[in-house]
Amino acid sequence: MSDHKQLVDQLLNTVKLTEVAPDVFQGESFDYVGKRIFGGQVLAQAIMAAAHTLEEDKPCHSLHGYFLRGGNINQPVIYKVRHLRDGRSLSAREVTAIQYKEDQQGSQLEQVVFTMIASFSPMEGGLDYQEEMPAYPPPEDLESEQSLKEHHVGSVPEPLRERFMRPRHVEIKPVKPRDPVYPEPMEPKQANWLRIRDLGEQPMAIQQALLAFSSDYYLVGTGLMSHGISFMTKGLQAASIDHSMHFHRPFDINEWLLYDMWSDTTSHSKGLNHGQFWQNGNLVATVQQEGLMRLRG
Repeated sequence: MSDHKQLVDQLLNTVKLTEVAPDVFQGESFDYVGKRIFGGQVLAQAIMAAAHTLEEDKPCHSLHGYFLRGGNINQPVIYKVRHLRDGRSLSAREVTAIQYKEDQQGSQLEQVVFTMIASFSPMEGGLDYQEEMPAYPPPEDLESEQSLKEHHVGSVPEPLRERFMRPRHVEIKPVKPRDPVYPEPMEPKQANWLRIRDLGEQPMAIQQALLAFSSDYYLVGTGLMSHGISFMTKGLQAASIDHSMHFHRPFDINEWLLYDMWSDTTSHSKGLNHGQFWQNGNLVATVQQEGLMRLRG
C-alpha cells in the first residue's frame, strides 16, 4: 500500500465513528500533530456525530465550538449528542466530546475536551451574492509544502526533524512560503491551496468534516506572522481556543481549494484569525478562530 493511500485511509478512519449508545459515538484518536489531539480531528468527528443523529440528510451550515482541554491521542473520544431542535428546515445539535482520566484512587474522571453547537439545513435556492475570489497564482505554479520542508530541515533542531518531515494528510501548497524556523515579521495574511486527492466520492457530511479538519492547519499561526514568530519559536505557548465555521456552497475536497487567511488583531495573549475557502470562483466556507499565543521569557 502506498504512503498516500495509508494517509487517506487514516483520514477516513478518523471520521468513521462507532455508535456505542443512542446519540453517543466513539471516535479513534490519531497522532496528527503530537501527543495532544489535533483540533481538526475533534472538529471533524463532532460534525460526523451530529450528522449521524439527523433523520433527514441535511448538510451543516454553521458550527461554533470551544476547545476546553488538550486531548490524549492514546485514548478514543466519546461524543454525546443532544437534540436541540428539529424544524422543517433547520436542525440543531449540541455535541460534547469527552475523554476519561484516572485519579489517584483509580476512578475514571470524565473530562470535557470540546463542545460544539451545529446547525443543519438543506441547500435551497434564493438570493445569492458573494465577493470576487482573490487572485493568487494557481497551485500548478507553486511548490508543495512537503517539498518546501527540504529547504529548511537543516535549520530544524535534530530531535524535531523526523516529525517536521512527516507527510501531511492534506496536500498543501503555500502561495507565499514563510521560513518556519527563522520567520520575519510580515503582514498577517497568508493563503494556501489544499486538497485531499484520491478520496473518492464521499457524502456531504464527510466532505464537510474533512474541510473542517483541514481548516485547523495554519489558521492560528496567522496571528503570529506580524510578530516574526512561529510554532518553533522558543518559549511560545500556542493553542486553539475556539473555532466557528459556515458552509455556503457545495465543494469537492478531492480538488484544489484556496484557503485565504488573515488576522486583524492580537492582544492579551490571544489572536483572532479569519479564513475563507474558495473553489472554482465560489466562496464555499468561512472560518474564524481565536488562538492562544503566549510568549514566555
